[in-house]
Amino acid sequence: MRVVVTGLIATYPVGGVAWDYVQYVHGLQALGHDVTYLEDTGQWVYSPRLMTFTETCDENLAYLERVLSRGSARVPWAFRDPGGTMHGLDPAALVARCREADLFLNVSGSCWLRDEYRGRGVHAYVDTDPCYSQAKLAATDAGTAEPLVRESAEMIRRHDVFFSYAENLGRPECPIPTVGLAWHPTRHPIMLADWPLTAAPSDGPFTTVMSWKIDVTSPVIGGRVYGGKDVEFAKILALPTRTPAPLEIALSGAAPRAELTAAGWRLRDAREASATPESYRRYLTGSRGEISVAKEAYAATHSGWFSTRSASYLALGRPVVIQDTGLATHYPIGDAILPFEDLDGAVAALAAVDDGYARRCDAARTIAAEHFGAERVLGRLLADAGCA
Repeated sequence: MRVVVTGLIATYPVGGVAWDYVQYVHGLQALGHDVTYLEDTGQWVYSPRLMTFTETCDENLAYLERVLSRGSARVPWAFRDPGGTMHGLDPAALVARCREADLFLNVSGSCWLRDEYRGRGVHAYVDTDPCYSQAKLAATDAGTAEPLVRESAEMIRRHDVFFSYAENLGRPECPIPTVGLAWHPTRHPIMLADWPLTAAPSDGPFTTVMSWKIDVTSPVIGGRVYGGKDVEFAKILALPTRTPAPLEIALSGAAPRAELTAAGWRLRDAREASATPESYRRYLTGSRGEISVAKEAYAATHSGWFSTRSASYLALGRPVVIQDTGLATHYPIGDAILPFEDLDGAVAALAAVDDGYARRCDAARTIAAEHFGAERVLGRLLADAGCA
């Protein structure tokens, strides 16, 4: 089967972002499919060196080429720059691949679904940022959306089938509206071969990699404004004073670093920890486990969202202490996945990790294989898209 996968690898050239999309590429290749990678956001690209967005993308293209050349199977790719010039595949060759594709998999809705990309196959929208996507659609339906939001919402509705990382979407406990669409639950696929299992360092910290606050419009659902990780992190700010475990954040964004350091958090520069897919993986590998919050938009809505990063920790055999988003319905809780709702819950979860730590590491790898394994996750996605 021919599949076009979209993403943000060149637009945001950092290791954690690359893994979000590379796992789809590697997973579909492992299933025997002919995969093409396409990136066409219509946006300027981010330069980690300049720490700003720019229309100059030479470094981004070199990064994309390196990322997609990893492993044994080279991936044909195309990137449309902010000026409209296509790089990688010849434009005619790209259009031919899109027209003949059995599945156009628009991961994160990252690619504008231009007329020339539409073909004979199924066009699938994968919502990796739940609540934000549905808020756009709801505002557009209500006639209150700004023009750019309305344009984005109209693009979403051009797809044939819809998936969401909010696995509770449509259930009574989740207030995120379905906005008239049938959303199939899905989750991040993991290729275990990309995450070699090694013993965790006995003195390693519990870590996470995070942006303090993303500069996007906060979603509004039912009149309530939902925030990001900065809102939720306040709940566990004092955690280092309640546990002997070292806690570290590889952090980017305009965060209150002095306040975090005073509270006992160790800080690392996320640009260093996540410069490449390899450095990102090394950083996670050097951890004893993960400690992390979710965006308020995910947690307060009981969405059932599970982090791509947390799935990667599990694949490496690292237990995860993570904020609960309504996970119990979908995942085995208690061994390698230890969710919390508040500071006391986070303290208790960290204390529990050391009780049978080796068993919890084994459970982490097993959960990654059984609940995030690319063959299972993508097999279900293809079936729900009518492409199996």
